[in-house]
Order: sequence, then structure tokens, then C-alpha cells
Amino acid sequence: MFESVSLNDIDHLPRWRRPVVLLILMSIAMPVAFATWSALLNNFVIEVADFTGKEIGLLHSVREIPGFLAVGVIALIMFIREQVLGLIALLLLGVATAVTAWYPSLGGILTITMLSSIGFHYYETVNQSLQLQWIDKGRAPQVLGWLVAAGSAASLVAYSILVLTWGPLGLTYNIVYMIAGGFTVLVTLFCIAAFPQFETPHPQVKKFILRRRYWLYYLLQFMAGARRQIFVVFAAFMMVELFGFEVHEVTGLFLLNFVANMVFAPLMGKAVGKWGERRALAFEYVGLIAVFLAYGGIYYFGWGVVLAAALYVIDHLFFALAFALKTYFQKIADPGDIAPTAAVAFTINHIAAVGLPTVLGILWVASPAAVFLLAAGMASVSLILALMIPRHPEPGYETVFSRGRHVARA
Repeated sequence: MFESVSLNDIDHLPRWRRPVVLLILMSIAMPVAFATWSALLNNFVIEVADFTGKEIGLLHSVREIPGFLAVGVIALIMFIREQVLGLIALLLLGVATAVTAWYPSLGGILTITMLSSIGFHYYETVNQSLQLQWIDKGRAPQVLGWLVAAGSAASLVAYSILVLTWGPLGLTYNIVYMIAGGFTVLVTLFCIAAFPQFETPHPQVKKFILRRRYWLYYLLQFMAGARRQIFVVFAAFMMVELFGFEVHEVTGLFLLNFVANMVFAPLMGKAVGKWGERRALAFEYVGLIAVFLAYGGIYYFGWGVVLAAALYVIDHLFFALAFALKTYFQKIADPGDIAPTAAVAFTINHIAAVGLPTVLGILWVASPAAVFLLAAGMASVSLILALMIPRHPEPGYETVFSRGRHVARA
């Protein structure tokens, strides 16, 4: 990675050494570690550390702290190139995942979770920035759909192996975590060795910035972070706690998610390109309102495991549309604002995420259904905000209220 190549001069590179290929490899490496950690997590913490809703809420609050501190990326890119920082963070995620089962206590799990979370959140912050800098606006929805599909395909292979071999081969949590984390480490090392440094023609602002004209994007990010916690923390936990899912069953559910993403993510990319971010996000939020209300109905009306599993897959599929929020920002942003705003947005996304899981973990003990009804309310607020996005957003026309206004730098 000592060679430096401008994005304007990448045509002379072999296709396998170009930016999109690097993004694809990173999109494959990250979910193998993170998704494996997620798939085993609920069974692991319940079996080895007797976690309840309170402890799982605390764990996820700790996991979200590095996301809240994602603005630290702005300070780091003053000294480290974004591409290098992203790969270092990905390497940390892989190593931390590999050693997760070595610390089967509350303190150990919280510590290793914090380390893996630093890797995950700093990687995601930089990766989002690089995607928007390296991918042309006209192709962004479709390419982002491909990246989602690539990550899902990699996770599908990993999960298929896990489902087929967990019982017959007598796999342990340690073996699976070591293999998944080790894969991520190896792919990351290859990326470090094989690809040049890609130089963007638009130098990034390397300071903390908040632009008034990005206010809708900030609010959408805040609501997305708050709403996402319900799904990430409690939807899978419900499958284990309420329905007694075992590791291979939880993993099988994840497999269905990845198959759905492989099929639909590229189609979603085309849909966003054709219909626009406003319609795509509105469709997502209407769907999530229905899904969260149905989750609550599982507890109120005693609906069965088949519906719960179907809702989990549908829920995950709707969240795949989140890349429409990225392309909305890409259309309204100054090119030099992408890196610092990605960091700021990641922090805003995690403001609620830090404290919400712990609070909702306590509420979960009293009423799991209330947690999902609260999520439906959050999705409703997101829907209202999404309807404020213009059909064709651009600088100076960031919301339906801002047509014709001067693009301010403040």
C-alpha cells in the first residue's frame, strides 16, 4: 500500500486492483466476523454467563460507545489516511472476534466487545466515507446494492458451513470465533498488501463540522440509530429467550436474511436509482412500522414462532434499504464534507444507541411488547422526516423547505 494512485488515473490498473474491488473485499471481510459474532452472541452469553435482558442491554450499550465516539476519526485522519485507518480498524475487528470465547465472564465479554466495537465502528465510519468518495453519484445506488449483496454472500457461505457442521462436528464457540475472525484478518492483510493508496481529487475537511443545511440528514441518522437498537438487540434475543432457538436455528434464520439480501439488495439499488431516496425510505419506514407492531402482537396475542421468524427476515430486509440515506447525503454534500460528516453522522446515529439498550433492557423485563411498540413509534417519526426529502435532492435543495436557497458553508 505504498503506491499512490489518483482516482482519475485508475484506468491503467488491473481491474482486480481498482477501488470498487477493494470495497467489495472489505464488504466481504467485515460481515464474516461481525455477523458470526452476532449469530452466536445470544446463545453464548446466556449459556456461559447467564445473561438476562439487563445484561444484554448493558452489553449493547457498551458496544455502542465507540460509535458515539466516531468523531475521533476526524482527529485520526489528520495523521492517517482514511484507507489505512479503515483497514487497521477492520484488522482489530477480526482479531477481537477471534478471541471472543477466551473471556467467558461479564467483565471479559464487555472488554472484548468494546475492542471489537472500536474496530467495527471506525471501519464503518471510514468505509461509508470511502464509498461516497470513490463511487460516482450516478452509479452509487446500484454499486451500494452490490456491496450489500457481496457481504451477504460471504456471510451466507460462512453461515451455511456453521449450520451444517455445528452439530455433526461438535464445534465450539471458540473454534467458530477463531475461524471467522481469522478469515477477516487474512483478507484485511491481503488488502493492505495488494492495493495502492487511492487519492481522491477532493481533499477532505479535517475538522469537526455541522452544516445547517444537513439538518434533515442528521435527524434521520439519529432516528435510525435509536430504531436500529430494537432490532439488533432485542429481535434476535426474543428468538432465543421466548422460543428457545439454539445456535444452528439462530444461524439458519440469519442465512435466510443473507439469501434475501443477495437477491433483493441489487434490486433495491436499482429501485432507489429509479424512484429516489424519498420513496425508498418512506417504503422502508412504513414496512418497519408494520413489522414492529406485529412483534408486539407476538406477546399480546401469543402468535407463533413461524410468524416471528418471518418478521425477523422481513425486518432485516427493510433495513437493507438504509443505503438510500447514504445516497441522499451524497447528493446534497460538498465533496470535501464527506469524511468529517460521515464521522459526525455516525456519532449522531449512536447518541441514543449508547443509553437506549440499557433502558430498554429494564423495560424488556417488565414488558417486551412495549419495547417493540416504542420502535413502531420511532419508525413513524422517521417516516415523517423522510417525506421532507425532495424528489431530486441537491446542494441548495436539501429538503422540501429549502428550494432556491443559497448554499451556505456554515
